[in-house]
Amino acid sequence: MKNSIIATIVWLSVILIGFSGCTILDLQIKNENKSLPGTYGKTTLNVSTDTALINWTTYFDDPYLQVLIDSALGNNQELNIMIQEIAISNNEIRARKGEYLPFLGLTAGAGLDKVGRFTRNGAVERQLDVKPGTPFPEPLPDFTLGAYASWEMDVWQRLRNAKKSAISRYLASVEGRNFLITNIVAEIATSYYELMALDNLLETIQHNIDLQSNVYQVLKQQKEAAKVTQLAVNRFEAQVLNTRNLRFDIQQKIVETENKINFLVGRFPQPIQRPSADFKSIDMAPLLLALPSKLLENRPDIREAEFELAAAKLDVKVAKANFYPSFSIRAGTGFQSFNPTYLLNPESLLYSLTGDLMAPLINRNAIKATYYNANAQQIQSVYNYERTILNAYLDVVNQLAKVDNYNKSYETKSQEVAILIKSIDISTSLFTSARADYMEVLLTQREALDSNMELIEIKLKQMDAKINLYRALGGGWKN
Repeated sequence: MKNSIIATIVWLSVILIGFSGCTILDLQIKNENKSLPGTYGKTTLNVSTDTALINWTTYFDDPYLQVLIDSALGNNQELNIMIQEIAISNNEIRARKGEYLPFLGLTAGAGLDKVGRFTRNGAVERQLDVKPGTPFPEPLPDFTLGAYASWEMDVWQRLRNAKKSAISRYLASVEGRNFLITNIVAEIATSYYELMALDNLLETIQHNIDLQSNVYQVLKQQKEAAKVTQLAVNRFEAQVLNTRNLRFDIQQKIVETENKINFLVGRFPQPIQRPSADFKSIDMAPLLLALPSKLLENRPDIREAEFELAAAKLDVKVAKANFYPSFSIRAGTGFQSFNPTYLLNPESLLYSLTGDLMAPLINRNAIKATYYNANAQQIQSVYNYERTILNAYLDVVNQLAKVDNYNKSYETKSQEVAILIKSIDISTSLFTSARADYMEVLLTQREALDSNMELIEIKLKQMDAKINLYRALGGGWKN
């Protein structure tokens, strides 16, 4: 008899597995392409040491900037939100791990039960006595004390793959935090140097205002001596006013840039300390380039996309396992009695043991849809991973070109500014000796102002290129 029951269970299991798994479609799996070119093209940087390995405290040696970055890494709201996302992902791992472990619980209960007199149970109860001469209790109390357990046997690795998927997403969230750190470091440094550039622009404008005001005073004296007309005085006065007006736009930008830094640091508006006088002489740590393949290790966004891809592949396996039968075991034991006196009596002992085999046979559209969606999301993750790699490579190439071009541009513009500054002195001397007219002085000063402002902007672009190259190589997040 027992052998026939076992044989029946085995045959039923085989039939269920056969029916449930016979129509599973093995969808095409797209494999990712992580190959990169061997070099970044033509570059003058050394391809040996990895700039990304340089800590930001070494790369940015300005103590004021270091304090700002350090404060932002502790107080930035967006970064703190990301840290909580990591905690959520970690809790998801614990939840997934608990699903394939046995569940064990305790139960205790008490209640009353009253059945109708003219029912089958009521008629039976009237014929029963607890003890000779003692009527059956009515209503009937019910006291229970016991333990129960359940366990789903993870035959097809569905639950374990779900846990591995949660681990991959946790690691992806960690890399997402690292990528955010890289961007915060770069953004604060960019805004900090922009603030210094604005200070230099303001100083340049003020210096030019002083020069123009001196010439304007000379023109007024020459007007009184009838050497120049009122037209010359008016045109120069208008130029002085125009230059003075430039200050207000710069001052507004300084306020906004300071508040942008304060927002990144996570604090209310306050002055930002910076050595603006040293702006034109700033030279950050030398840039050393590693092979493009190092981007796969150093860029947090690439590593994040890689972990997301790994999770998506595991999700396909989890969805596929839903087509197969699930095996579970449930058991329970305890004591049950209508009187607490009899509760721990051996005759009140009860127990149960149940094994379940469940498999989807008909109307599996929901399971198929989940499987198809998981496969489509896996293909999406492949494309996203490849796109992230391509974007990282192009990002480095663009920043390398910017570093090279802006270095050359700054050198050329510096020569131009030096010539125009000398021209200001020459034109002013010629004007005071009546060998040049006011228009030559006006045009020379205007050209010198524009050229000097362009030089400061080129210096800022040069700094931005070095900061962004440091970020593009994956630097800033490693301690």
